[in-house]
Amino acid sequence: MTATPIDRLRDLLADGGVVVLSGAGLSTESGIPDYRGPSGAALRRHAPMTYQAFRRDPRARHRYWARSHLGWPTMRDAQPNDGHRAVAAWEQAGLVTGVITQNVDGLHQKAGSRAVVDLHGRLDRVACLDCRMQVSRDALHARVAAANPAWAALPTITNPDGDVELPDDAIDSFTMLDCTSCGGALKPDVVYFGESVPADRVERCYAMVDQARSVLVLGSSLTVYSGRRFVMRAQGSGIPVAVVNQGPTRADDVAAIRVDAPLGVTLTALTATPTVPA
Repeated sequence: MTATPIDRLRDLLADGGVVVLSGAGLSTESGIPDYRGPSGAALRRHAPMTYQAFRRDPRARHRYWARSHLGWPTMRDAQPNDGHRAVAAWEQAGLVTGVITQNVDGLHQKAGSRAVVDLHGRLDRVACLDCRMQVSRDALHARVAAANPAWAALPTITNPDGDVELPDDAIDSFTMLDCTSCGGALKPDVVYFGESVPADRVERCYAMVDQARSVLVLGSSLTVYSGRRFVMRAQGSGIPVAVVNQGPTRADDVAAIRVDAPLGVTLTALTATPTVPA
């Protein structure tokens, strides 16, 4: 009997040494939409914030922080789904040696994964663009709420990057805050479009891939180079790549195993895998 893709995935996991590369599709079952998958925010009016606009345009920052202030509780309160829990279970069983996530939601860590590299940073941290002081997002959220006691707005769409859609008049009446240390502009500690991932973080991810027996892509179309580079690294080193994603990806032509299916139920079906090989 010919082995099914799920059987082959189970065998790949049983061999251990798996590095997971996760994308937004893994978090959709936690209520966080993605841009390109089946739950993408097709009605979004505003393009995602770019690094250049955030740095250069105070109005763009003002707009971002108003929208993000309302969107943060949804991101903060999101809980891991079956897919995140499966990955954590594989790590605890010694099958997964590391996770490279393109997500900024921290859900891998909430699920119990420990060997995680947040490729694009974390939305629960905020940094000053001038003095680099960092604070927790919850602490800033409390400050902003205190500075806007009478501000109220109703969002129309929740976006994948943790903000919402708001009418312009609601943005105009919102008070934005700056760094308490130097008065500089505050920015979520995430990599925006047009911004480079820190080189040392990229090198750490390359080292994880170089030491892997296989790379398992979960919930990413690999449209952007930021994540696709690690698949290219594995391919160039002869390390097999497996992909579980709803919809096409830019690794479909090189993947040794390809599964197009919902992630939660698919990954849960793989949790009954053998323990790490001797």
